[in-house]
Amino acid sequence: MKEKTYLISAVASKYNIHPQTLRLYEREGLLLPSRSKGNTRYYTDEDLKKLEFILNLSRDMGVNLAGIEIIYDLKMKMEKMQEEFAKFLEELRKEFFSGKENLFDQKTKALVKFSSSQVAVFKDGESKR
Repeated sequence: MKEKTYLISAVASKYNIHPQTLRLYEREGLLLPSRSKGNTRYYTDEDLKKLEFILNLSRDMGVNLAGIEIIYDLKMKMEKMQEEFAKFLEELRKEFFSGKENLFDQKTKALVKFSSSQVAVFKDGESKR
């Protein structure tokens, strides 16, 4: 099945931005639409998701293009790390908890996120808050 694509004019209209803005995002390397043999830009649904991310950062949060690039790169690295961690947990489960899946589930659910608004600083045997 062929992937659904959109022309630059349709994307610009849908997101209420000028086509030149899309071209700027392309020049900056933030968006990389595919091209036809006639050099027409075609945006995929994945491109539109990325555009929504870009527009959210720029319109709603006031982030400049350099900041958007850094944030997007960090987002992609975090997603890759999450995938790798999930694979690691799956391998761990297979290796050490084969036949004991309930125990593995209990152990993974026992992991608790920790967040403290108070930080204790220990210096020379005394505690400061």
